[in-house]
Amino acid sequence: MYFFRHIFLCLFSVPAILSAQALNDNFEGNGSISTWAGDACGINTRFANPFKNAQNTSDSVLLYADNGGLYANVRFDASRNFSLLENHVFTLKIYIPSSGLTGSQSNQISLKLQDGTLAEPWSTQSEIIKAVVLNQWQTITFDFKNDNYLNLSGGSLPPIQRPDFNRVLLQINGENNTDKVRAYIDDFNYAFVKVVDNKNYSLVWSDEFNGNGALDSSKWHHQTKLPQGGSWYNGEVQHYTKRINNSFMQNGNLNLVAKRETFTDQGFTKNYTSARLNSKFAFKYGKVVFRAKLPSGAGTWPALWMLGKNIDENGAYWDNRGFGNTAWPACGEIDIMEHWGNNQNYIQSAMHTPSSFGATLNIGGRSVLTASSAFHVYALEWSADKMVFSVDSIVHYTYNPSDKNASTWPFDSEQYLLMNVAIQGNIFSGFTQAAMEVDYVRVYQETKSSTQIINKFPGVIAYPNPFANNLTIAIDASNVEDIEVEIQSLEGQVLITKLVNLVDGKVEINGLGHLPSGVYFLSYTIDGLPQVARVVK
Repeated sequence: MYFFRHIFLCLFSVPAILSAQALNDNFEGNGSISTWAGDACGINTRFANPFKNAQNTSDSVLLYADNGGLYANVRFDASRNFSLLENHVFTLKIYIPSSGLTGSQSNQISLKLQDGTLAEPWSTQSEIIKAVVLNQWQTITFDFKNDNYLNLSGGSLPPIQRPDFNRVLLQINGENNTDKVRAYIDDFNYAFVKVVDNKNYSLVWSDEFNGNGALDSSKWHHQTKLPQGGSWYNGEVQHYTKRINNSFMQNGNLNLVAKRETFTDQGFTKNYTSARLNSKFAFKYGKVVFRAKLPSGAGTWPALWMLGKNIDENGAYWDNRGFGNTAWPACGEIDIMEHWGNNQNYIQSAMHTPSSFGATLNIGGRSVLTASSAFHVYALEWSADKMVFSVDSIVHYTYNPSDKNASTWPFDSEQYLLMNVAIQGNIFSGFTQAAMEVDYVRVYQETKSSTQIINKFPGVIAYPNPFANNLTIAIDASNVEDIEVEIQSLEGQVLITKLVNLVDGKVEINGLGHLPSGVYFLSYTIDGLPQVARVVK
């Protein structure tokens, strides 16, 4: 979503980026694959989507037209060979209408990896075949590490041990037949760059949402003032409110709830309500991490994003305090994560600047198959050089314009965080309510040395800090013998869970020498209250 509503994802412990490829094509003219070709198969990479619906709202798709060729397929060659040991997952969307088929072949799609430099590129190929359901859009995943695969040559190594693949070939309903197939493909993605640790960060601001009821008003501002004209941007149809009905803490999570209900505010009556939050914290450069589970349903539009502190937008927190002197998009907008319920399980990140805004060309995304059924970590790493976006520590987009000026890079000043769930005009008729749940929001900034990161959360004493192999936690509790302690990465991944004895007001956690140097969260619960400490190794 643009004009006040995009988000970034941030993962922790953080990166240099491995030299792996990120290949994607949404067939809207801005993909990273330019070498699509067909063998005995007609193709059109900008074909108007004939089955535009809640599962896929894309305007353009790839048309696959097998007119009876024995070995019909579509394919592309990558600029360098795939490193399947690092990145081994390919995903795509496909629609096969029953009206586009002849014969009685099994309904399937295969993805074949080949060496395009060979005279017979198929001779050493590896292939995964997946079943397809007719007359609906569906996302298909090909995992060359975990799925069953077929090597044409019996002497070939497993695909993840092969360094010679540079071609992807897609074939629908098999080969060695003269049956016809008409199908449509969209949102092709090849696994994304992984992140490795090479920086020291300290936590500078966070909200763990460990409470119940209203949000912490010292951290969040409810932005409710309607823009001029009485409607929010992009055709949104909701009122944003500061009511607890639309935003509250429960069971350790923020619940940001969009509802169908008649609500009148500022002289305008609307049929939907939701919430839009501004952080009362702004910063320049660092890493932002959200752990969230997204709503589902066509017409829902959740986002985690950032705007320049200097944005001139009446009703925004920082504008209310006199900082608003720059119009959008000159203030810069960073969309860490946004998700459209009518394109379920596709996550996008985007940049809006004077050089490209609105339907910006500066986007990247990936399929997250459990976006609305499980929590995922959405992160952004922002430096003076580039923006790196990731989901669950896997990078899907990097923004790094070669010429950084006011038009391409208005990102050398402070930005603040936003979270919201908007409702689009095409909201499905059965919608009643949907929530984005956020486990935590954390902002980190780089430090010169990890030994500087020794401050603790209030009420928790953990030592030595930094630690090497063992940690001691001082706990003031009675009638407690055993305590379960978790150690998490900065991305929220649970690395260690231990049940330890409380002896003389303290517990000992030993055997931590295998953890790499970095920053970790140590957590436990006493009398139903969660306790968290940040510790450094």
